[in-house]
Amino acid sequence: MTNNHVLRQQIKLAYEQGAGIFRLAPTWVPRSFLMPGRRLKLAPQDIYALGAHRGGIDERWFSSTTLADNGPGTEADEGLSYVVYQNQRAFTLKDAIEEDGALLIGQEMMTVYGGWPVYSKFFDNLGPIPFHLHQMEADAKRVGRQSKPEAYYFPPQLNAVENRFPHTYFGLEPGTTREDIRHCLERWDGGDNHILDYAKAFRLRPGTGWNVPAGILHAPGSLVTFEPQWASDVFAMYQSMVEERPVGWELLVKDVPLKHHHDLDYLLDLIDWQANLNPEFRQSHYIEPLLVDGGAEAGYEDKWVVYGRFQNRQLFSAKELTVQPGVAMTLKDPGAFGMILLQGYGRISSGRNPGHPLQTPAMIRYGELTHDEYFVTARAALEGVTIENLGSEPIVILRYFGPDTHEDLPDLKHDTAQNLALIPS
Repeated sequence: MTNNHVLRQQIKLAYEQGAGIFRLAPTWVPRSFLMPGRRLKLAPQDIYALGAHRGGIDERWFSSTTLADNGPGTEADEGLSYVVYQNQRAFTLKDAIEEDGALLIGQEMMTVYGGWPVYSKFFDNLGPIPFHLHQMEADAKRVGRQSKPEAYYFPPQLNAVENRFPHTYFGLEPGTTREDIRHCLERWDGGDNHILDYAKAFRLRPGTGWNVPAGILHAPGSLVTFEPQWASDVFAMYQSMVEERPVGWELLVKDVPLKHHHDLDYLLDLIDWQANLNPEFRQSHYIEPLLVDGGAEAGYEDKWVVYGRFQNRQLFSAKELTVQPGVAMTLKDPGAFGMILLQGYGRISSGRNPGHPLQTPAMIRYGELTHDEYFVTARAALEGVTIENLGSEPIVILRYFGPDTHEDLPDLKHDTAQNLALIPS
């Protein structure tokens, strides 16, 4: 029996026994240039489970078919989600979708994108992340990569402690010039290059979020962040020092053609100047939750927490579901989704299947399997999954979707394209 045949059999059995719902193992990712915030419920003794040289674990990735791009020493499967079958990490979600994507995520998404083109994560840091951007589509293609628009939501359940800097710098102050930022790059090796002198910090508030298109400079703050995004790990750091820790030039040019590694004009061209200088930046990108379904009398609430479009394209979205104790409700969504449980205890089921436990862990050892993360395949999502609260506190679930899933996806109150007319050429 070939390995491919064994894989196909495992996928089929896991799909059938789970009635279209895959249980996933936690996927942990370290970042060597950041300091972990220690709020992801990973056991303290496991924060450096991959070795101090790799950095502390400050991210957990959800329903991911995307490899982490962490440089030398990166594990071969780092960033990939594993499906749990017979209480073991059996196969990756990536392999499952490559084997039968039409069944798992729908034929249309497979035809257009060739796979699951998004992923989401929690990132959790003690302080801010360096001021950086994700390359726009044409710039990412030059190094064989994809662009990475993203969005943020700050779950209240994980943000009782806000850590050192609960603010994010977004964009550049109107009036900032290319020469201003050129001077920052020229003094890279002189300590702090003062690029934040040209940026504006926004106070972050749990229960709200932001849309962040590619090409926009940003320095995320220290709140635990749920981050749906396009399936890429492309970036360029523009800040030379953060909290007295130097940022290497190699992190600025990681995804830049070799011939342009010291070409300041090329590096300045990576910035979407029009979007960064938008005088109505907050109005264009800030998100507050919108109730979709339910209410106090229904015993549950389903809210949009990530919505809006990127250059008129629906790339990803996310909802937050809250189910009160003793309530069972059925979700019907038009496409597959990845989900993570934030709070509570209960069960998720589809059809006549007895379902899977929903249990919020208090502490997770590295390599331990949990019952807080699932991938709901396209057919199961469309036919409906039942969430039953068996505990004494509300169940809270975040779930995120791929591109072109929702016909009723709301727009932001102030569309970016409308505000661009306010920017002088």
